Amino acid sequence: MRKIAVLTSGGDAPGMNAAIRAVVRTAIYHGMEVVGVRRGYSGLINGDMVPMTLGSVADIIQRGGTILYTARCEQFKTEEGQRRAAEVLRAHGIEGVVVIGGDGSFRGARVLSSMGFPTIGVPGTIDNDIPGTDQTIGFDTAVNTAIDAIDKIRDTATSHDRTYVVEVMGRHAGDIALYVGLAGGAESILIPEQPYDMDEVIRKLERGVARGKKHSIILVAEGAGSGMEIGRYLAEHTGLEVRVTVLGHIQRGGAPTARDRILASQLGHQAVNLLKAGDSAKMVGVRAGAVHAVDFDTVFSTEHRPDLGLYQLAGILAI
Repeated sequence: MRKIAVLTSGGDAPGMNAAIRAVVRTAIYHGMEVVGVRRGYSGLINGDMVPMTLGSVADIIQRGGTILYTARCEQFKTEEGQRRAAEVLRAHGIEGVVVIGGDGSFRGARVLSSMGFPTIGVPGTIDNDIPGTDQTIGFDTAVNTAIDAIDKIRDTATSHDRTYVVEVMGRHAGDIALYVGLAGGAESILIPEQPYDMDEVIRKLERGVARGKKHSIILVAEGAGSGMEIGRYLAEHTGLEVRVTVLGHIQRGGAPTARDRILASQLGHQAVNLLKAGDSAKMVGVRAGAVHAVDFDTVFSTEHRPDLGLYQLAGILAI
């Protein structure tokens, strides 16, 4: 393989730049040319590409976001858009593609593979909702960003004897809420993968008040419900002073943690190795600390589940 392309698609995640850097430098190490596709599949359709050199990826490993930009592209979901993307790839002499993104990005990657362009996916999403890998690029940074916010919120909750409901991101997955809730000492954690009872949440709050507890933190994953609605419910049914904080997109920004930089470097490097070996329609991931490859079909047919052992632990420790 002599020439490959790399693109980022879907929501940005801290560590994407580190993955781009690993792809570009590994490819150049093996004597390949690399083209960066800007704005994901939209850029692929429109031919928005730039040659990537060693200097192109200098001083980006520590930066959040993605230097290639990202976008969601409805046109690529159509046959016409897919044909146009294939024409652009052929016109530029591109023989393989590395796609950095989440589930939707990988479905696009599988389309490219079915059209004769070897494609490897690198999981980049803060949600950590991709089956086949223990962790996705950006998750660790998002968790640490949210924990920092929780620590600050707890300071003011303590000062004012308040209960805080904090809503975190994660789309349909509760991993961010689970990790942040356990690490931040939340009294209750509400995630979409586990049924919850608001009466039990209230009973926990009341038990805390009865033993002299002055403040509480309730962690809510966005897929489990609205933080604002849950906050109103708790205020109406407990008489406590309740405040709500929605952390939002602050969780997607910022410099990636060392863990995310290392993970991104490993996965980006292995993605190029797989293309070089003739593989396609696979995602690179990590299991028990080892980098491995998983067929896209397996990724799409497997349901993501959080570590419910952590959920049970959080419940015990928040007694």
